[in-house]
Amino acid sequence: MSNRLPVIGVIAAVILFLVYSSIFVVNEREQAIVLRFGEIVDVKTEPGIYFKAPFGFFEADNVQIIEDRVMRFDLDDIRVQVSGGKFYEVDAFVAFRISDPRRFRAAVSGQVLLAEQRLRTRLDAALRRVYGLRGFEAALSEERASMMREVRDQLRPDATSLGLEIEDVRIRRTDLTAEVSQQTFDRMKAERLAEAERLRARGREAAQRIRARADREVVETVAEARRESEILRGEGEAQRNAIFADAFQRDPEFFEFYRSMNAYIQSLDPNSTTMVLSPNSEFFRFFGNSAPAAPAAPGTAPAASGQAAGASQ
Repeated sequence: MSNRLPVIGVIAAVILFLVYSSIFVVNEREQAIVLRFGEIVDVKTEPGIYFKAPFGFFEADNVQIIEDRVMRFDLDDIRVQVSGGKFYEVDAFVAFRISDPRRFRAAVSGQVLLAEQRLRTRLDAALRRVYGLRGFEAALSEERASMMREVRDQLRPDATSLGLEIEDVRIRRTDLTAEVSQQTFDRMKAERLAEAERLRARGREAAQRIRARADREVVETVAEARRESEILRGEGEAQRNAIFADAFQRDPEFFEFYRSMNAYIQSLDPNSTTMVLSPNSEFFRFFGNSAPAAPAAPGTAPAASGQAAGASQ
């Protein structure tokens, strides 16, 4: 009995090995391609435990596990040219899944990296075509969403030939290249400077109009004020002459005395011109007698003065 134990152990180990080699597990994020001598005999897309022929190392049955979820790969710093001749730097990504495991195995041997390399080439070409049909501003406008759909639609036939399904294509970044950015900045700067100069010119024109209108209003206002002042001055002169005439008619002697006093005030000012007159001059008739002298008869001249006897300032 003791001699049989090693034999039993070997048999049990072989059985366990055969069972282990015949079982494979597929989870919810995977698919399995069952190969027999290099040919696809089955595809398992549902999660669970499955059996296959043992001795996979003899190429009898092999199982290749592939992804059954949405995957993504990024394409960065793609230099694309728009229809105007300028360049953008574009970052994009593709979301895809393996929809046909048999075709995927036949096209790229079930290698995701190889499939991504082929998609990368096709995505680059699609981006260049789509951007090449647009102008400079299209990629930065609302048209960007339609551009992404167009890239996706162009990429889908090539992806189908690889056993892939394109879920989405997104453009993450669209930037101007360094030289185009500088050119754009210089152009925007020139436009802003031109706009500023136009605004300054309009301001100067408006200021000139306002200044001319203000000068005209000043001239008109001053002229109107002078006209009114001349009218008022004329009316005042007329009233003064009327008052003088009325005063002369009422009391000629007082009026003569008043006019003489005004003449003294103006003539005897210390700053006025020096005069040499006779004390008996008619000009001083109110100094010799407090009573006013009778006025001279009309048509008679005052008595001629002799030689100057005194000086008055």
